[in-house]
Amino acid sequence: MRVTLIYFIHSKWVKNVNTSTLTFDIAQFFPSLNHQILPRIFDKASFNLKVSRFFENYLVEQKTQYVWNSFSSSLFNIDIGVGQGSALSPILSALYISLVLYIFEKCLKILKIPIFFLSFVDNRLLIAQNKSFSTSNSLLFCSYQIVSSLLDRFSLKLEHGKTKVFYFSRSNSLFNPLSLDLSPLDGPVLWPKNLWRYLGFIFNRKLSFCTYINFYANKAVSTVKSMKFLSNSSHSLIPQQKCLLYRSCVLSIVLYRY
Repeated sequence: MRVTLIYFIHSKWVKNVNTSTLTFDIAQFFPSLNHQILPRIFDKASFNLKVSRFFENYLVEQKTQYVWNSFSSSLFNIDIGVGQGSALSPILSALYISLVLYIFEKCLKILKIPIFFLSFVDNRLLIAQNKSFSTSNSLLFCSYQIVSSLLDRFSLKLEHGKTKVFYFSRSNSLFNPLSLDLSPLDGPVLWPKNLWRYLGFIFNRKLSFCTYINFYANKAVSTVKSMKFLSNSSHSLIPQQKCLLYRSCVLSIVLYRY
């Protein structure tokens, strides 16, 4: 997803076109999946009828109880959404949100709104590319309004407090960021910052990645320095143990877990 975003940005910079992004999260994504809508999605996707009938009763009228020593709590209803730790949750949530994104894409085509969007679990990213940031803001506002309305119809809500806007530009002139007013949609007034942290990466407007490299280099050095605290008063770590710690802990930070 990050590589795709970088590709979008550089491919337009060749034509002197800037890129604006708007990220938003779905509030309580997994617990909010509607059990009445889910079987209909399976029917639309032409799943076997037995699968649809099974999920009509999946996690419906289920209860749980907490027990601690001799104490037992009353029963609590858990017939909402899907469990975030369940093995089926990623599959069910992907099928659920895929229909929302499909309708969203159709709406963008009908209204002729040139917006790209990327999706990663419950993180969504809208991308507008235009020479004018004000035009991009208008496109992002319209897209945000459409996706908000669609999510409401699917029993999902946007978490406005996590919505962020960020602009990419390789211009050397003084950059005056524009605000994106989402208050008509019950959202905040967004002001882009100088840095944007997204999915573990730290972006700046020119994609130099200097801040990102400095951050993880310092984190790796701090990890190396903290290794000495693992020794005790009798003896320190042997070279084999230090090598194992370095390969398992430090390299995963420097190489971003590759």
